[in-house]
Amino acid sequence: MFKNKYFYNARLLPAVITSIPMLIFCNKILAVEYNEALKNVFDVLPIIAHLGLSAAVITICIQLNRFIAKEVFQRLYFKDELEMPTTNHLMIKSAEYPEPIKNKIRMKIKDKFSMMLLDEYDERQNEINARKLIATAVSQIRNALRGNSMLLQHNIEYGFWRNLIGGSFWAIIFSIVIFFYGNNFNQVGLKTVGIICLIIYFIPILFSKMIINRYGKYYAKILFEQFLSLS
Repeated sequence: MFKNKYFYNARLLPAVITSIPMLIFCNKILAVEYNEALKNVFDVLPIIAHLGLSAAVITICIQLNRFIAKEVFQRLYFKDELEMPTTNHLMIKSAEYPEPIKNKIRMKIKDKFSMMLLDEYDERQNEINARKLIATAVSQIRNALRGNSMLLQHNIEYGFWRNLIGGSFWAIIFSIVIFFYGNNFNQVGLKTVGIICLIIYFIPILFSKMIINRYGKYYAKILFEQFLSLS
């Protein structure tokens, strides 16, 4: 995992970025509220205690970001994989690719994986089944292209933004908590930090559909280009 380029750039980096409000909450609010209970720990091992707490928060964020990104945003916008660009672009009714290119991709799927995608008539009769077949074919394409550096780079870019958006959901919640805590206890610094964080993390949420769609299309384009060039 720790030698994995995707892990560092698409999972760890978004977790670090979106964990800032949670780290502030743990180190500046919880530490104050439970000062007596934590006093001995922080007095004896202050650096290790803070680093350990921060590492735990970031580790939790890695898992939470991915979960929210996939189960909320990706499911909301793409219905799992049934309406992802990689699926949409191979639908016969789609005008994203010229028909000869789309037919070439479909024929290569048939030849390489022995999978026959639905024709135009059957696609109209049962679109859900058509999408499921394409999603399965795309999964096979990804497996065939495992290790492709160009595809990996675009997968990292898509994964980074998807997980950043997922993490921004939690970051907004903790930003609101920080703001109200600062407001209630007249701590201008925390109140200001809460507002700034709220604005910063709201931006990816606001443009989440556009961002995920755009990077999803970039990924789909490279995926099919690389697949066609595969011997």
